[in-house]
Amino acid sequence: MNNLKVLIWGFGAMGSGMAEMLLKKKGIEICAVCDMHPDRVGKSIYKLLDTGKNGRPDVLIRSDINEIVSEGFVDIALLATDSFTAKAFDKIKFLLENKLNVISTAEEMAFPRASEPELARKLDEIAKENGVSVLGTGINPGLIMDLLVVALTGACIDVDEIEAERVNSLSPFGPAVMEEQGVGITPEEFAEGFKNNTLAGHVGFNESVGMIAGAIGWELSEPVRQSMEPIISKVFRKTKYVEVQPGNIAGCSMKGCGMVDGKEKIRMIHPQQVEPQLEGTDTGDYIRIKGTPDINMAIKPEIPGGIGTIAMCVNMIPHVINARSGLKTMIDLPVPRAIMGDMRNLIER
Repeated sequence: MNNLKVLIWGFGAMGSGMAEMLLKKKGIEICAVCDMHPDRVGKSIYKLLDTGKNGRPDVLIRSDINEIVSEGFVDIALLATDSFTAKAFDKIKFLLENKLNVISTAEEMAFPRASEPELARKLDEIAKENGVSVLGTGINPGLIMDLLVVALTGACIDVDEIEAERVNSLSPFGPAVMEEQGVGITPEEFAEGFKNNTLAGHVGFNESVGMIAGAIGWELSEPVRQSMEPIISKVFRKTKYVEVQPGNIAGCSMKGCGMVDGKEKIRMIHPQQVEPQLEGTDTGDYIRIKGTPDINMAIKPEIPGGIGTIAMCVNMIPHVINARSGLKTMIDLPVPRAIMGDMRNLIER
């Protein structure tokens, strides 16, 4: 059997991380990479990753996706460019119409009918028309505050309330996430961005709450309620992608809730910031389910967001290729797991 063939679109923090992971896997190869950043275009991915080719053909980054893609030329495309379904839609549509399976890191794509039901319907139709599948996934949404919650309810006779909390570091993520969170800006700029809806904060509460409710049979009685407060740094913080001066924004604390029959049934708590340890904040993931029986899960420290997102996307490749055509979510597919053997062995052909 030939190696599985992959296209990566977007070679920032997540896309390049996926490439590094793929180069260590058996039965799969990177055939093409698209990225518009001038510091990357025309360069070898092996040079940018500072790794040897080990007999593999060179892969040069190209800026025009139209010069790369032809119908069915790879088995799957990994799209790591956007957070919102509306912004990713045209890219995903293009890939699906060229009969490529797609995995997107866009947070809203984890459960797109929560925020963009019409676009979700169109993507499902396009994927089915072309005999391929599309999935949005990552660490969160995609696993921690939704799929893992759903899995734990499987041990319950009944469920009364759900609370998911993730205290995490934003440090591994790239410029797009920093901009969405307002990392590095002043409190005044944060207040203005919040007022003008130019700061997204965490993207994914609609999707996580929608996925949980849909999976266990709760019908939300109103839109997901959300709040966002700035986390102001007292110390200087620096990552690969951003610097934060004392007094400026290190991240934001988000809360959300899903209402069922007028009662708060699903609660989301999500403070996230760069370099949280510099001010004594310990990271962790927590799920608390009130029901029969009560369930309390704690993972300390957090599952790292950058590594987790990269791994989720790569580890879901065989399952998306195997899936029936259409738009999929994590509750539609086999459970994610590390793939330590040959990826080709998981393909059902």
